[in-house]
Amino acid sequence: MAAKRNYQKELEAILERGGAKTLLLHSCCAPCSSYVLEYLRSRFQITVFYYNPNITEAEEYRKRVREQKRLTGQMNTLLQDSAQPGYIRMLEGEYEPDLFLRMAAGRENDPEGGERCAGCYALRLRKTAEQAAAGGYDYFATTLTISPMKSAEKLNEIGEKLAAEYGVSYLPSDFKKKNGYRRSVELSAEYGLYRQNYCGCVYSQLQ
Repeated sequence: MAAKRNYQKELEAILERGGAKTLLLHSCCAPCSSYVLEYLRSRFQITVFYYNPNITEAEEYRKRVREQKRLTGQMNTLLQDSAQPGYIRMLEGEYEPDLFLRMAAGRENDPEGGERCAGCYALRLRKTAEQAAAGGYDYFATTLTISPMKSAEKLNEIGEKLAAEYGVSYLPSDFKKKNGYRRSVELSAEYGLYRQNYCGCVYSQLQ
């Protein structure tokens, strides 16, 4: 049996190489992105990519994207312009809930963390990989691995397959390590962020 990979150590090895690199960071929400941005902003030129078609209700989507924009703006407050190191850019993807619902058809009764969730990860990461390739980014990644409820192994597996398909490097991660999740809770309190109690889809809301 192959040894279980330590994605945090793999990430640290990449960070140790140094050099300014561009990163398209898929964000599931402002609270989860808070720690990841704090952790990586000195190592990469980051563009936050907010793409979450899994959020079923339009008003909930708008509320979450507003929080993401507010957080990014506040983290940039002390920077004079977008050319400065550490400046975080933001790109909002299209809101396409129908894509998620079509993907989830027939999987409505799957348990949380099952095949429906894996399909959702793939949907969001594929769009991120497409954008990263089109924009000439050095890496793409996702904040989803910070959640104790999400499988870092599955997310990294999907990300690496898409990296090979689109020809852009995937940044391995398990952001919940090194107290990452706990720090995201602290930062959420500091910034007064809205913390949702479900992932966004109608199925997780009911379970």
